Amino acid sequence: MDIYHITEPTAPKVPIIISSPHSGTYFPQEIASRLTPQMAQTPDDADWFIDRLYDFAPQMGITLIKANYCRWVIDLNRDPESKPLYTDGRVITGLVPLTNFNGDPLYVTGEPDASEIAERVHKYYLPYHEKIEELIEQTVSQFGVALLFDAHSIRRVVPGIRPEPFPQLILGDNDGTSASAEIINTAWQVLQNSGYEAEHNHPFKGGHITRYFGKPKKNVHALQLEMAKTNYMDATETKYDDANATAMRGVLADMFTQLIKTLQ
Repeated sequence: MDIYHITEPTAPKVPIIISSPHSGTYFPQEIASRLTPQMAQTPDDADWFIDRLYDFAPQMGITLIKANYCRWVIDLNRDPESKPLYTDGRVITGLVPLTNFNGDPLYVTGEPDASEIAERVHKYYLPYHEKIEELIEQTVSQFGVALLFDAHSIRRVVPGIRPEPFPQLILGDNDGTSASAEIINTAWQVLQNSGYEAEHNHPFKGGHITRYFGKPKKNVHALQLEMAKTNYMDATETKYDDANATAMRGVLADMFTQLIKTLQ
């Protein structure tokens, strides 16, 4: 299994790269065999089908990179030193998670030690980040600017993080530091007017990918969009729902259209 899959633009290329680091659901057998069987079969914390939701983007000239392995193998959106992203008491899963978002243990036996974690960083984490870096450099070389858009989803309610439902759409830009004000405002205006409940930098303001790669002073911008799975899945949050997804894809396409204009 490849570490990631890249879908190249099928229309003239634009300076946007979509990253989907959590839509992978695969496990190496030596890891799956140590997990709770139900966890390995249906990893609930994965961003199920988010790559399918965004599969229209290459037709707009956007490059799409998707991780193939589950975030429970290694979380590509965490600091490589496992520094926590938030300090407000919510459950924080680490670089190599030992529990799910609600604190339930993942492993029946053989939790990874420091040596195994270092091996996973080398084998799974670094190749994805190095490829993003390469894609950004190529884009800046061609256009003078790049926007990395990190695409995520989450269950509408995750008690381990907070008791109340999440907003349907949450735009994160690390409190205005990972992208220019113009790019942030472009995305935010579309989301605010989308008819979905939208929030900005709360309760998520962007993970490690957004915070690390966003360097607006160097013309490299990064945004994260977290969304409720019910935006594009059914009410059980287990199946892709074409009607819900079609409506959501329309909002996303509108947002990318406006972002392309801003970047130009």
